[in-house]
Amino acid sequence: MTVTALTTQLGGPARLPLYPTLLLLAMSFAPRVQESQPLVLAFWGSCAVLLAWQWWLSRTIAREGRTLTIEGSLRKNHYLQLVAHLGVYFYWSWYWPEVGNHAWLIAAQVVFAYAFDMLLGWSRRNLWRLSFGPFPIIFSTNLFLWFRDDWFFLQFVMVALGFVGKELFTWMRNGRRTHIFNPSGFSLSVFSVVLILAGRTDLTWGQEIALTLRYPEHMYLVIFLLGLMVQYYFAVTLMTLSAAATLFLLGLVYSAFTGVYFFVDTTVPIAVFLGLHLLVTDPSTSPRGSLGRVIFGSLYGISVWVLYAAFLPLGIPAFYDKLLCVPLLNLSVRIIDRFVGRLEGEMLGLERFWPTISPRQLNYTSMAVWTLLFVGLLSTDAIGNRHPGTNLAFWESACDEGLRNGCRNLMVRQSNNCAAGIARSCNELGIMLATGRVDAPNATEAAAAFDQACELGLGIGCNNAAVLSGGGQQFTRTSTTLASALARGDPAPLREACDNDDGEGCFLLAAAYQAGRGVELDVATARELHSRSCDLGWALSCGELAGLYLRGEGGAPDPARAAGSFNLGCASGDAMSCLRLGLLLQSDQIQTPDPERARSLIQLACEMGLSQACDFLEP
Repeated sequence: MTVTALTTQLGGPARLPLYPTLLLLAMSFAPRVQESQPLVLAFWGSCAVLLAWQWWLSRTIAREGRTLTIEGSLRKNHYLQLVAHLGVYFYWSWYWPEVGNHAWLIAAQVVFAYAFDMLLGWSRRNLWRLSFGPFPIIFSTNLFLWFRDDWFFLQFVMVALGFVGKELFTWMRNGRRTHIFNPSGFSLSVFSVVLILAGRTDLTWGQEIALTLRYPEHMYLVIFLLGLMVQYYFAVTLMTLSAAATLFLLGLVYSAFTGVYFFVDTTVPIAVFLGLHLLVTDPSTSPRGSLGRVIFGSLYGISVWVLYAAFLPLGIPAFYDKLLCVPLLNLSVRIIDRFVGRLEGEMLGLERFWPTISPRQLNYTSMAVWTLLFVGLLSTDAIGNRHPGTNLAFWESACDEGLRNGCRNLMVRQSNNCAAGIARSCNELGIMLATGRVDAPNATEAAAAFDQACELGLGIGCNNAAVLSGGGQQFTRTSTTLASALARGDPAPLREACDNDDGEGCFLLAAAYQAGRGVELDVATARELHSRSCDLGWALSCGELAGLYLRGEGGAPDPARAAGSFNLGCASGDAMSCLRLGLLLQSDQIQTPDPERARSLIQLACEMGLSQACDFLEP
């Protein structure tokens, strides 16, 4: 069936936007949306705007006697980018469940985008092109930034801004009118500036996106392979290659002069690596010629470098570095094209000194060079989870030696690890904040870091929170070397420490087996290691072992043994074990509940600095 025939059956072009609008309304009743009232209002508000716009447009069309038409447009760059984006999403979601939780909201944005695009196009002309175009815009936007549920209405505004930018900001290039800005890059940049100026980056998942893209062990390889597919068909390899090469060379120079790494734990951050494949390589908003694309890619690499250097000391989240420069680069395209045109004109007489090469051959050659560079970066750990900068001991040493940004980068590493749920890093971050190792002491943020360490089950964090609240400065530290090994997924130091009867080493090795980090996931082995660590006096393992007994993970459920392990952990100073033992003694999971002892244990956990224990004491 043709597009025209299908449109006629649906009531004509003028009624077509009604269908995605009604679908968006129906999607608002899905459980994922209904669980949040602000999310429901965001959906309904968007539907109301679309319906009002359609009513106005219908009256305008009838009054002016316009005839609307639809043209099918199947463009390869749209559906190939769609495939590449989906590949990243599927692999990423395997390691970060929040991606799957957000999938319904991404689908809703696609539906909204089709309705909005139709209405915007027909408000300005009589022709609208039906294509896969909205998919790469929505998917690219959500690979870098999405708003939390309470503020999700801004996500629809951001999507709308991308399409408005594409529609309104155009220019003539090579005899045809085309949009100036990459649609997703334009909206992402505008909203990034607003969020930075307002100091409200907490409204989005931007920081979590930048961090969790590193969770999959082979994410760099996945992005590289998916990028090759796009590069093969659209000859955009030179932009990716030049951007990556620029960042690599700048990193070498920086390390040679300072002795440390610029991007802390990688040569090319994973989110930047994603950006130079699927954000700045839009053929419509980049230079036409080969030399122009080399300049364009190099400028992207330099821009990311400069923005990162500026953001870090200002306390601006570094994940914005890859977004803000995109519109400015898009605006520079005609300047680059003119510069390259003049340069090629001046060099015209020198063509006899080098062999001619077709655009296809040049692209194949570029892909081969890019592959060699990527393999070199990956095999030397310049990118990936084994970069030397992932070792906290390296940054501890750099900080102690006073190397450039050594202490600041150590704090960045601890902060990233803390956000990933590594309790020890939360504790170390709290100490750095409390003692003013980088900036002026910040008791508020230090308390938050200690509380998070405590809530993640680190008894030392609970104790340090109590010390801080009492005005003390004698904080207890944890093993940087072992925590670093856990963070980078290297079980060898943990296994060696455990073999030498180090309780913390056994605990961290057990945590590695529980999460499948660097080893195959094996809860039964984790249970055995926690038991050994508990016997060695490591309180946290006693509490974790009790949890495994209680949940029946790695063996049959055993509430009685869970109570015994909680008791050992509590006696060793683990506030979380005291709380959990108290809650267990209040429940019907054991044969002889003891409400009086339960309350005293919860009171003890509260006095040890565990804030959530205090909540259970409130009448």
